[in-house]
Amino acid sequence: MWFLRRMLRIPWTAKKTNERVLNEANKRRSLVRTIRKRQATFLGHVMRRGKLEHLVTTEKFEGKRSRGRQREKIMDGLATWLGKGKVSDILAAIKDRDLWRDMIANAYKQGT
Repeated sequence: MWFLRRMLRIPWTAKKTNERVLNEANKRRSLVRTIRKRQATFLGHVMRRGKLEHLVTTEKFEGKRSRGRQREKIMDGLATWLGKGKVSDILAAIKDRDLWRDMIANAYKQGT
């Protein structure tokens, strides 16, 4: 972001938000989209395997929860990114590899 501000010669006293700077430069955020896409492809790989990682991501293991505010779960974040309301819908879609790839591609193209 600092690079765009420097290219557009926006001083730090202008107090423009990052979204406004992106709009002026006609750019979109891409790092978050790339991270989400890689998370989704890795999650599909892990969930189809069905080993220990499957248990960890679906949180089907024994133990106490930590104190304080709960961390955002990977499955919940991907559910909002993919536009699905329920985690169970995602788990059902992961089983079908072609459907899962199409869902990821559509979410990546939409830029959410």
